[in-house]
Amino acid sequence: MNLEAFLVDEVDNGPYSDRVCDETRRRIRLTVAAFAYEILHRTIMSDSEFDELAKSIDLSIDTRRPDLDKWFRENFDPFTGMWIHGHPERRRVEQLAWFVIEKMGVQHEQRDW
Repeated sequence: MNLEAFLVDEVDNGPYSDRVCDETRRRIRLTVAAFAYEILHRTIMSDSEFDELAKSIDLSIDTRRPDLDKWFRENFDPFTGMWIHGHPERRRVEQLAWFVIEKMGVQHEQRDW
C-alpha cells in the first residue's frame, strides 16, 4: 500500500472519517431526544424528525465507542424510543438532555397517559 492509498483509506474509513463522525452525531442526537421525550417528558424534536433520524441510524458503522456500538446493535429499535430506558450511560445522557432543554427553553409536557 502506498502513502496515497493509506491516507485515502484512513480519511474515508478510519475512526475519524466523516462517515463515522456523522453516525456518532446522529446517535447522540437521537439518544438525547429519546431521553428527553421518554424520561423527562419534553419534546426537543418533532415526531417526524425523530422517526427520520431513527431510520437513518446505520448500525453497521463502528464508532469510536465499541461498547455503545454493541449496546445499540443489541437494543436499538428505530420504531420506538423505549430502548433509551436501558442506556448504559443514562447519567451522561441526562446531563446532555437537560443542557439541550435549557438552551432550547423547552417546557414540561402534560400527557394524558
